[in-house]
Amino acid sequence: MGQALGCIQVDQSTVAVKEHFGKFDDVLEPGCHCLPWCFGYQLAGELSLRVQQLDVRCETKTKDNVFVTVVASIQYRALAEKAADAFYKLTNTKGQIQAYVFDVIRASVPKLDLDSTFEQKNDIAKAVEEELEKAMSAYGFEIVQTLIVDIEPDVHVKRAMNEINAAARLRVAANEKAEAEKILQIKRAEGEAESKYLSGLGIARQRQAIVDGLRDSVLAFSENVPGTTAKDVMDMVLVTQYFDTMKEIGASSKSSAVFVPHGPGAVRDVASQIREGLLQVDSIQH
Repeated sequence: MGQALGCIQVDQSTVAVKEHFGKFDDVLEPGCHCLPWCFGYQLAGELSLRVQQLDVRCETKTKDNVFVTVVASIQYRALAEKAADAFYKLTNTKGQIQAYVFDVIRASVPKLDLDSTFEQKNDIAKAVEEELEKAMSAYGFEIVQTLIVDIEPDVHVKRAMNEINAAARLRVAANEKAEAEKILQIKRAEGEAESKYLSGLGIARQRQAIVDGLRDSVLAFSENVPGTTAKDVMDMVLVTQYFDTMKEIGASSKSSAVFVPHGPGAVRDVASQIREGLLQVDSIQH
């Protein structure tokens, strides 16, 4: 009915293009307008001023010959003051934007290797935005924002990258494990060396105490029993210890059979050997 009476309504965030006998006449702002068709006026179409988004997927190759798919998100809108250019100059706005995005991405990414492509995606987005801004401003469009939202390598390349990363981490783990085992072995060796040192020190002190005790016993016995020499007392002590040892070996239920000389001459030889051994230890300790 409004068209029949020559009245039209233009919605908010939208402009309408008015023609007079097929020629551009004016851009109608949001609101109600009179459009007498009987005088040759007509509505050519409407143009949205809202921000629109176009996602572009572009496959290209990096400098190190890896094929990647770059996903760019372009946000753009038509300018109200250039509505006539936006309406008449382009028939396929999205196709035009997509062509420029392809051109810039396929000129920028082949200069970078795969790692640099991920690191410099903001620079790629900026280059795309600058190129689109220069090209689309002549057609009455404004580029609001350009984003590189994703970079997808080939699935085989992605799997290889994950394997390389996993191998590197396993190598680091193996080095750390080997270093830990090395430290444990060093500490274990240091503990054994310290244990042997302390054991040897204890044995040396034990022998020193035995020698000191025997010496004191011999001196005391010589003083209390006139006419005895230190050698006589020492032989008697050694023989006594010898028979005490034989008694302990025989009394033990778990001891094995031990064959030792048992004649008086053998006892003298044993005493001589024991005495010489103890005297040698005493000379070493001093």
